[in-house]
Amino acid sequence: MPAFRRAIAVLAAVIAAAGLTLAFERGHLHNGSALDPRSIAFHVGDVRGDFSADRPLAEADDRSKDLSILDISMEKVQDHFYKSVDDETLIKGERTGLIKFLDKKHVNANIPMPNVDGVASDDTTAANKMLTDAIDRYSSASSADDLTFAAVSGMLDALGDPYTVFLSPREIQSLNELIRGGDFGGIGIYIGKDPKSKDVEVLNPIQGTPAYRAGLKPFDTIISVDGHACKPMDLDAVMNLIRGKVGTPVKLFVARKGEPDKTYVVVREQIHVPSVSYRMIGKDVGYIQLYDFGDTSEQEVSDALSNVFKQGAKAIVFDLRNNGGGLLDAAVQVSSKFIADGPIVSTINRAGQVETEDAYQDAVPPHPLVVLVNQYTASASEITAGAIQDARVGVLLGMRTYGKGVVQTIYDLPGASAVKITTARYVTPNGRDINKRGIDPNISVPMDPKIVGLDAKDVQLKAALEYLHKQIALSAKNQ
Repeated sequence: MPAFRRAIAVLAAVIAAAGLTLAFERGHLHNGSALDPRSIAFHVGDVRGDFSADRPLAEADDRSKDLSILDISMEKVQDHFYKSVDDETLIKGERTGLIKFLDKKHVNANIPMPNVDGVASDDTTAANKMLTDAIDRYSSASSADDLTFAAVSGMLDALGDPYTVFLSPREIQSLNELIRGGDFGGIGIYIGKDPKSKDVEVLNPIQGTPAYRAGLKPFDTIISVDGHACKPMDLDAVMNLIRGKVGTPVKLFVARKGEPDKTYVVVREQIHVPSVSYRMIGKDVGYIQLYDFGDTSEQEVSDALSNVFKQGAKAIVFDLRNNGGGLLDAAVQVSSKFIADGPIVSTINRAGQVETEDAYQDAVPPHPLVVLVNQYTASASEITAGAIQDARVGVLLGMRTYGKGVVQTIYDLPGASAVKITTARYVTPNGRDINKRGIDPNISVPMDPKIVGLDAKDVQLKAALEYLHKQIALSAKNQ
């Protein structure tokens, strides 16, 4: 079953290839209070799940809150961005963000560029005055919150780093629900928007959910939801129509290539998003697919390994294809299931300080192992793939991975928003920097990523099984 969890785009968002806009990236997320920084190794792109939004958005009239959002964002970038940055770049970005936002509101904004002298207090004052003046002058065109979000987004865009972004209250809530596999009222579906056609498409119906049982499939085009045309709407709006109260129906009018358009009536249920699926393939091979690296992934992988070994598995296929990543901590934990000891990953900050994460020494007994990877294996999943390859406890099979070798930290802001800032780069245990390079598999087997999960056409899975059966036979011969 295809595991598109975030986005397929290989140069736009996290990945921008032709096709759907997917978002890959998670990272180094530490549990803590609401104001604790959380480091992640994944990127949020133009993809949404049908998540609930119980927490109300912040009020838009709190001036001190808006200035605090701007100030904290600027401070965190200055202190923690993985490359040095000057105040003038940030303030120019703030101005650009405001002008672009107001232009979309059909407002020809006059926002002068202030003098920037490089003194932190002066430059912060200048940034605050620019935002305050914009709010006072253009309040009739937009809310203070929206202008603040535009200012911060422009400031971060000026860094030229696609992974350093502002997260609105709704975006950070959706992100947190994804990481935690959160329960919500919906139909169990991920949607994305084709960057060329602007069609809203199904990325993945989650197995066992109402969407899956109804027969929705990856790359179905959702034409309308309850009679509302999807194409003009952004993904948040479509998502809000799909999700809703448990027990209520939603009508999706869907187009599928080669078939007549069809209306699906799907009843919403309480949805839990698993990060793992597993099964036996034949008598000897356990197949485990990890969709992303979240809070529950370590336990889910551990349970999957235990179950397939109980069913007689002598070898493992660990499928990380189309896995956009997730929590860095989860990547270390999952890697430790296969790597007995030694380093898993090292992160390097702006000052050149190196922090190494070692295996937890709770690995399962060694078995023949193939890790399936492709061009949408990114971020935290590359950490695990690289560690397994460097430790030589398994072979990678498939195609070169995406190549995201940087780590982000999430800093919460007033009003339930947040900034996600690239704070470090990482290298594999052997010191390989895979950013913008990716990881080459030990065994190269090209394949269209849309075929992942279609066993009859999945040549990468077939090649993995052939390799493992040879390894099993070799092991039996040597006993």
